[in-house]
Amino acid sequence: EFAKLPLLPPFLQPGSQHSYYNGANFASAGAGFEGSVCHLLSSSSKILTRKFKIMYTWLTNKLGKFKSQEILSNAVYLFSIGTNDYIILFVTNSSIPSSPQYQQMVIGNLTTIVKEIYKIGGRKFGFFNLGDLGCLPGLRMLNSSSKNGCLEKASNMAKLHNVELYNVLLKMEKQLEGFKYSIYDFNSSLTERIDHPSKYGLKEGEIACCGSGRFRGILSCGGKRPVGHEFELCQDPNMHVFWDSYHPTETIYHQMAAEMWNGPSNFKSLFQCL
Repeated sequence: EFAKLPLLPPFLQPGSQHSYYNGANFASAGAGFEGSVCHLLSSSSKILTRKFKIMYTWLTNKLGKFKSQEILSNAVYLFSIGTNDYIILFVTNSSIPSSPQYQQMVIGNLTTIVKEIYKIGGRKFGFFNLGDLGCLPGLRMLNSSSKNGCLEKASNMAKLHNVELYNVLLKMEKQLEGFKYSIYDFNSSLTERIDHPSKYGLKEGEIACCGSGRFRGILSCGGKRPVGHEFELCQDPNMHVFWDSYHPTETIYHQMAAEMWNGPSNFKSLFQCL
């Protein structure tokens, strides 16, 4: 909306290729980067790259190489992914070690995608770092009932990921000619609202609006999940930071969109030549 673009269609939506001229949305529920857990996730880095190349071929066939290259070099590529790669370590019986090498593997897969897009002509990229994972209701509830704080191990993994992300983007900026990026500090922004909800016109920073159990951290919202049909629903989602176990409310996303556009990350600058 801030960029004055139409709503971008999901890549797999039937007939959506007629709207690729304005861009495409490759988002996928439960998506992740790390290949060894992708049987539990719905999309991996390889699948994402394949989808993008299909769109690239479609544009080239429709518009010719010169025009399609012009579109791809002026386009903005936004990435908000990685959370599921870490959440899955805590909510399943995963045997994958939560080590610094794991963070490097996840970041490495992101780097591969970015470089693939760069090779095809992409130059302008926007990124979100990871929020404080241990403070999500679905992970906060994993603490013992006597401890209401954030799940420290998950929070530390997010911190390591974010440091690695900053470092790799600085390297790419030096290595790749014309590479331009902005990064939104989703972590600090979300933490601020969790810790000081009233400052942002909210009443509840820790308990989800919809779900069950402690902090409504059990993902039972809607009553159609395997965990059971019982769930609780708050009176006003606009007063909560979290909608369900893992996702913020629409109010939070509106606030963050304004910060992304006008704040220090200055996503607006990426769109100036569109």
